[in-house]
Amino acid sequence: MTSLPPARCCTVGNLHEGEARGEMRNIGKVSTYFSYPPNKLTEHAILILTDVVGHNFLNAQLLADQFAKRGYLVVMPDLFDGDTVPLNRPEGFQIMDWLKDHLPEHVEPIIDSVIHEMRQNLGVKRIGGVGYCFGGRYVCRYLKPGTGNIDVGYTAHPTMVSPAELGGVEGPLSITAAVQDFVFTTEKRHESEVILDNMDIPYQINLFSDVSHGFAVRCDLSKRRHKIAKEAAFEQAVQWFDAYLKDSD
Repeated sequence: MTSLPPARCCTVGNLHEGEARGEMRNIGKVSTYFSYPPNKLTEHAILILTDVVGHNFLNAQLLADQFAKRGYLVVMPDLFDGDTVPLNRPEGFQIMDWLKDHLPEHVEPIIDSVIHEMRQNLGVKRIGGVGYCFGGRYVCRYLKPGTGNIDVGYTAHPTMVSPAELGGVEGPLSITAAVQDFVFTTEKRHESEVILDNMDIPYQINLFSDVSHGFAVRCDLSKRRHKIAKEAAFEQAVQWFDAYLKDSD
């Protein structure tokens, strides 16, 4: 695999401060967080596929609002049918047992229904996929421009991505990595570089010092280097989407 299964680092972190500006609505039966750009246009959209803490997590909602402020409709669904993992999970929680109920056969029908709504009823023409941790696998699985799925992809510290899934990517992909990561390890990052370098797609991998798995969502903002890395990871994503989603070939 180019990244390993979830571990404790996928569920721990810090709760950030702020007020979410978006709104929660259902797509069918799927609870979904929506955040609109200032001009309310929906042609260019970002689909956020979250980590296991889910779409009702303030940190994730603040990120969604940041993307919206930069000119994108943001849609962030509940990938787990309400069965999310609490931040800093309770003692004894077994994430691998939890994962059995959240495999592709459970998650992909949710993503399919949300993408259908975005393209058919929300006026979306191009979709950028953002995958944090758990969600990174699905950005890779859905990054197939021209098929009605995701057109451009970005993932931060991805989890559970197989070589076949990464090798099946067909569009521009940007990756954020942490130097201290027990899931997207140095070895797995290098393996990913080899796979991507043999593919005819634009790609980018940025490595950040001093931070660990999950930093792009859950880092300690009181630590200056962590805060700088988180902000730079966000700007990496925005630059990628501005270049490849809005200004497409």
